[in-house]
Amino acid sequence: AVAGSTVELGCSAQGDPAPRVQWHKEHGDLPWDRHEVDQEHTLHLYAVMPADAGTYVCTAQSQLGTAAATARLHV
Repeated sequence: AVAGSTVELGCSAQGDPAPRVQWHKEHGDLPWDRHEVDQEHTLHLYAVMPADAGTYVCTAQSQLGTAAATARLHV
């Protein structure tokens, strides 16, 4: 991604009941005041900077278990 741009990382999880979906960054925190997760569980990162580079993890959890997917961001 280009520094200063907006990045969208998608995460699709389905089930009945619907799983609880959370995003986190490995080895750090999500950018304070510059991220948002919408109703489709897409993570929006605004005005990305080199410090935002890294691996982001989407975790879906329900009574049946947990599933996770990762996305690597380069700025």
